[in-house]
Amino acid sequence: MSLKTCRETNVRNALDMKDLRCFSVEVYIKTTKRRNKDGSVVEYYHLAHNERDPETKAPVPHIIHNFGRADRLDRDELVRLCRSLARVCGLEVNDPLEEGRESRQEEKGLPEGLTLIGTVELGTPFLVESLWERLGIGPALRAAGEADGCRVPYERALLAMTANRLCEPQSKLGVWDRWLSKVFLPTCEGLELPQMYEAMDLLHRHAEEVEKSVFHKVADLFNLEVDIVFYDTTTASFSIDDADEDGEGVRKLGHSKEGTWTAQVVVALAVTREGLPVRSWVFPGNTSDVTTIEKIKKDLRGWKLGRALFVADAGMNSEDTRKELAKACGKYLMAARMGSVKEIKEEVLSKRGRYKVISDNLHAKEVVVGDGVRRRRYILCYNPRQAERERLHREQVLTELKEKLAEHPDKRATAQWAIELKASGRYGRYLTITKGGKLRMNSTAVKEAERRDGKWVIQTNDDTITLEDAAEGYKALLVIERCFRSLKRTQIKMMPMYHWLPRRIEIHVKICVLALLIERVAERACQKSWARIRDDLVTLQATKFSNKNFVFFERNQPSKEAAKVLQSLDIPMPKRVLAIAPQ
Repeated sequence: MSLKTCRETNVRNALDMKDLRCFSVEVYIKTTKRRNKDGSVVEYYHLAHNERDPETKAPVPHIIHNFGRADRLDRDELVRLCRSLARVCGLEVNDPLEEGRESRQEEKGLPEGLTLIGTVELGTPFLVESLWERLGIGPALRAAGEADGCRVPYERALLAMTANRLCEPQSKLGVWDRWLSKVFLPTCEGLELPQMYEAMDLLHRHAEEVEKSVFHKVADLFNLEVDIVFYDTTTASFSIDDADEDGEGVRKLGHSKEGTWTAQVVVALAVTREGLPVRSWVFPGNTSDVTTIEKIKKDLRGWKLGRALFVADAGMNSEDTRKELAKACGKYLMAARMGSVKEIKEEVLSKRGRYKVISDNLHAKEVVVGDGVRRRRYILCYNPRQAERERLHREQVLTELKEKLAEHPDKRATAQWAIELKASGRYGRYLTITKGGKLRMNSTAVKEAERRDGKWVIQTNDDTITLEDAAEGYKALLVIERCFRSLKRTQIKMMPMYHWLPRRIEIHVKICVLALLIERVAERACQKSWARIRDDLVTLQATKFSNKNFVFFERNQPSKEAAKVLQSLDIPMPKRVLAIAPQ
């Protein structure tokens, strides 16, 4: 129970505040001591009064409330409790330490008669700025500015735009006009809107060396394994109807990953197996995935990487795509369709042999089909937990389906209810139409689904990759997809994009990828999602005070969650008084 609760309940009930002036029983603070096994002594405080023992007639202490350990109590709370009781009694309590504190503040030059101006967010911007420096992003950008002879702190403008992506994503105008005034980033004060765009142009001129410098700094800092780098592509659309003219710009009409036909760009991203970004690219919106391979391989050459794999889901896996990848000397790792590829259904899934246990939820075995140039290497993966979940789900669906079929005596497939049931994504796969035009359960489809429970198939043309790395590659694909989700929708929100110059579009993407790098580093260290980290840090704020002579910022007392986030990242807590400046 807190001391405030104590004042409002226990003390008031025990002492009867209305008659406190004439209360005849002595109330006092009682102390007790306990010796620990290590010899140390712990002291406790209690609120007590004496009661006379009915038999011995001797006074016996009666505990009204336990305050707890003396070394863990908040002295200011005890002073407030004393003043609350004294106010009822018509007395005044003077804290002798207050005058000392005030005199010490005067000695330090802190102002008197403060006016509270407002509170701004401190936690997330402070974390982002700390990792900005630790990951080498700030030093790399400052070196680029020095190389160009820049006198404007463009690196600070890029920090502001990156931090905004992780806090409250807005346009560059929104960052300058609205967001900077809501957070504590004093080194970004005084930036002008044109300097935001000039900073983007600086990064465009030095993008390759900045990305390379940052990646190697991160690899050394975290001792990353960079023998394999995974990359994949996604699309980013614009809120415009028309694409750029032929030969101009990169906003081209294309089929987006969301299934729409729109003006867009293609974004390629290379990541480590931990999901940390290596480098990003922006291509015209009508660029096919295959044609990006040579550019990406060329740009990563010389980065001291073991090899790069093109990782993609089953939607991109086709004979033409694999041929084009092979022509480009590209190595791929692609999920394969189990239900529609005859070779996989008949040879891969039915191949006998033991799985190798890679982890509790990942077993795998290699299946090679064909010989010579027609040799195809498959990795059959199995997750026992997922298999059990799929089995239980299918049993529930089949039970529901049997009940729905029993409701209709007329089983003709042309009936409206039958048409709707067959078109259902939940039930349609387990239904078939007989030669007589009747709708019934498809037992063959049920057995095929049972064979695929908890399984997925990966196809690769890289004979040097181990079974373990190939199987883990599927997880890496999930990591890339999660990175793209964060970039596009959940956290960083790369879209909508308001730029039209190709260089500004490219750098907007790279700023978002810098934010993704900071996000992933924080998530790995804290073992929680960025949304959770962000919620924990919101409680860490800076309050602005002023008088006629001074302005200063003071941070509040951090919550346990915020302190734990900073501790996990080995970031020291900001000092209590953040800044003092004359008016």
